[in-house]
This record gives sequence, C-alpha cells and structure tokens, in this order.
Amino acid sequence: MEETKPQLLRVTIDGIQVEVEPGTTILQAARKIGPEVAPPAMCYYQPLKGSGGKCRACLVRVAAGSEKDPRPMPKLVASCLTPVQDGMIVENKTNPQVIDARNGVVEFLLLNHPLDCPVCDQAGECDLQNFAFDHGKATTRYEEDRRTFEKNDLGPYIQLHMTRCILCYRCVYTADQITNKRVHGVLNRGDASEISTYIEKAIDNDFSGNVIDVCPVGALTDKTYRFKNRVWFTKPVDAHRDCPTCSGKVTLWYRGDEVIRVTARKNEWSEVTEFICNTCRFETKKTSDWTIEGPTKVSRASVISANKYRADAIKPSFGQRLAAAEYKPIHDERDTTQLSIQQLPPERFAKLPSAES
Repeated sequence: MEETKPQLLRVTIDGIQVEVEPGTTILQAARKIGPEVAPPAMCYYQPLKGSGGKCRACLVRVAAGSEKDPRPMPKLVASCLTPVQDGMIVENKTNPQVIDARNGVVEFLLLNHPLDCPVCDQAGECDLQNFAFDHGKATTRYEEDRRTFEKNDLGPYIQLHMTRCILCYRCVYTADQITNKRVHGVLNRGDASEISTYIEKAIDNDFSGNVIDVCPVGALTDKTYRFKNRVWFTKPVDAHRDCPTCSGKVTLWYRGDEVIRVTARKNEWSEVTEFICNTCRFETKKTSDWTIEGPTKVSRASVISANKYRADAIKPSFGQRLAAAEYKPIHDERDTTQLSIQQLPPERFAKLPSAES
C-alpha cells in the first residue's frame, strides 16, 4: 500500500510564496525561503523540543489567516509557535509595525544587559549582538539601576554570568533533553528570575558543556577558553574522532598550530547539529587526536566572513544611523544663487586675509 503524502500548504511571506508540510511554523517556513526573510530568534532552537515563545523577537503580522478565512490576526504573533495555514499571508520585514516591535524587544533585552562586548568571549558570534546591530539604538532611555549578579562557577568547566542572561531557557531545555539529571534551572520570579543551581550544586554530567553552545549570549562561558582569543582571529576546521559517548563530529578552533577551543558543529542558523560530550570538548585538544576534514563553512552570522558588520552595503553605517537619530534637517529658504561676495558690506572685506599674506 502506497503512503499518501500530506497535502502541502501555501504560505506567502513578504511577497514570496513557499509550500510547506502541515504543522510547520511560520518561522520554519521563512527559513526555507532564506535568511533574507527569516525572522530573528533568541529563544527558539529547532533541536530542542518546546523551545520558543520567550523572547518575542520573531513577532510577525499575519495579514490573512488562511484562504478560507482571510481575516488578519488582530495582534502580532510569535512566528516560532504559530503554525502555517493554507493561503496564509505573513508580513515580516515589510511591515513597519513589526520593525517597531522588534526595536522595542531589543531595547527590553538590553535593559539589564551589560556593555561587556569588548571583553566577552561570545563577541563576534553573539545572537544578541547581531540582533542589536539590526534593530538597536545608539542611546538608551533606561534610568533605573540595573540588576547585577556575581559570577558563578557551575562546575569545573562552565562559568555563569547571570548579568548577561536574557532568560531564553535554552540551557534548561538542553539539560532536560540530552542528560539524565538536570541540576540547574530558573529560580525566583519576575525581575528576580535567574539561572542557577540549587544550593550551589555543580553541573557535572557528560554533556554539560552543550549549554555553552546553545546560549545565545555570553552568559555561559567555557572556562578553558576564557580570554584566550577573539573568534575572528581563529581558524575553524571540521574534525572527527571515534568517541564511544557521542558522534565525535566537532569544530576545532585554531590559533596558529594550537587548538584553543572545541565546539559542536552548527548550521546556518547557529544551531547545534549534533551534541558532543565533555571529553571531546574539554579534554581532547591535540591535533593528533582528531581526523581533520577541512575548513569549516563559515555561518552567515559570523564576523569571520569578511567582517560582517562592515561588508553589508544595504544597511547604513553606525555614523549614518546616529546622525539620522540625533540631528535635525536645516530648512534654509534663502536664495543662495543671488548671494555673492559683491553683496557683502565693505567692512567685511577688511577682515578677509589677503592672498599676499
């Protein structure tokens, strides 16, 4: 008996139509089109079930719910949680209301986030850095005291900077779904919420290092790599080894001939394709331990690829955006064509320097 394929659903995002299977979300459908249409995501992580709906960065406007019911949805919706309907029309980067909402989301995410980019190990591959570059402002309206936390060691390999955390819950889902014993989570409520372990218990399972890879900011950092180098000065290569615990497929980060960091491989959306164990990540940092496959294909969101923040000619420079935000145009209605030096009063000529002097 032949299996019947599910009927594909047609959805139009920013004027581009794509066909997807039932159950696909708007965000997943947009990613099928490409990065030029896909909304940003700070909490959604496709390999982790249940992730999404926390950061509101992926809000879009549904201009038509479906072909049968073309009425628009009354409010902006989270594209990572909203399933596609046949005939749905979605406005993402073409809708001013969506752009304004995203600007507000960035502003809220940066309220308590410190300006640690010059010293943060995540700089250059930080999702929040990219998000703020696209939708952030040069100034802030926040005047209250920011919340701060002390640095906390979550075991021998991981350090938590809770001040940088945006509470995306990715690390919690990772520990829940790929380990047998999760010992950390979100404690307290409201603005007192924080990622922590109960009674300072260490995270010591074999896959604990993966919380570093899934963190979109620099809240969870690798203690063996801290302050060793900047990501744009390193050379990433794909490598593998026979590992009894995980797939053994990793990315090695070189500084000269030295392996200074080992991470799991990621796709173009900065999502881990296969999680790796702590032995591969922290304890195997010799080239002789690995089989080198070749240079890593650099992600679209990496500054390693020809300096991302300057190469994009479509976006205005920082100076242009700052000038547009701070300066007002001058409305001069004088007829400048009739103004000449002969019309200046004689006393003005006496103050002008002569050519001989």
